[in-house]
Amino acid sequence: MLLAVCFCVAALATHALAEPRIVNILAWGDYFDPRSLEEFTAETGVRIVYDVYPSREALEARLRGKTDYDVVVAPGPALQSLIAAGALRKLDKAKLPNATGLWPEVMAVLGVFDPGNQYAVPYLWFTAGLAFDVDKANEIGAAAPFEPASWDLIFRPDRLAAFADCGVFVPDNPEEMFAIALRYLRLNPASKSLNDLRRAAELLGGMRRYVKKFPSSDDVGALANGDVCLAVAWSSDGLQARARAKEEGNGVDVGYAIPREGTVLSLDALVVPKDAPHGDAALSFINFLLRPEIAARNTNATKLANGVIASKPWIAKDILDNKAIYPDPETMGRLFAVQNADLATQKFIAREWVRIKTGKYP
Repeated sequence: MLLAVCFCVAALATHALAEPRIVNILAWGDYFDPRSLEEFTAETGVRIVYDVYPSREALEARLRGKTDYDVVVAPGPALQSLIAAGALRKLDKAKLPNATGLWPEVMAVLGVFDPGNQYAVPYLWFTAGLAFDVDKANEIGAAAPFEPASWDLIFRPDRLAAFADCGVFVPDNPEEMFAIALRYLRLNPASKSLNDLRRAAELLGGMRRYVKKFPSSDDVGALANGDVCLAVAWSSDGLQARARAKEEGNGVDVGYAIPREGTVLSLDALVVPKDAPHGDAALSFINFLLRPEIAARNTNATKLANGVIASKPWIAKDILDNKAIYPDPETMGRLFAVQNADLATQKFIAREWVRIKTGKYP
């Protein structure tokens, strides 16, 4: 009898040891340097299974039910929703020693979505700004002073009209556009006041006649091909368009600038779902990503800033010196996050955005 019990225990132990060591991650596509993933597996023996989601909505849908994911890269607003839904577990900071070297300003923005920074650590971040065709902008500047670092180009009809013939894109992203408009008006970007929101809607409505399209995803190609000369875009898209134009050798020079009035800082955070099957491996992987040289490697691969301030010595000089990726301290002080609005504000913004896009504002 004793022999049988020992045999069963030994068999169970052998089975446990034989179980594959895995960490299942869910993120945007091409969001890690492949060498970093390979190095993690080589160091730990933990195999990475990398799945991709196409949108914030798809991400939230996957995590609100049962999931097999261990580590998820979540945009700030999605993080806020997932915490409220009880879909995430608090991070054991004792198992994340590399989390002590994070950028205070970025952590402050993360705290907007995760008060107390209990559920997430920052991964990569970027800004909203103005992407433009440098040559066409300079041509326009011969007749009127061109100032790429001002939202005047979008919100002053006399400035925006000069770009109408060569094409203007404004993203189909009402929450961010309302926040930017509020900031331009020197109001709280997170204001819930109907008077403030109406003023923002009127400002946004004034640009409609000059906007060629409100795209949801194809601004990179349009910028790279020279189909548009001015766009409100994420820094990641503006820089990607610049690189693509250079690769194609089409003569298009795409620039990107952060407006002086201030703009949105958007970040993606690392989180662990509540029912993650490999919790220890998840924390090990997150801690690995927060290692300064690994954080720098992922920045070099994606051309996006990371949240590890100690990573700077390993970041490529052309990236670190690029103010579109790593803004100076003064500009950093003018960046802000866009929180999820309450239901009444969401409905107002959604309704007014439809009116703006369809030209219903005077």
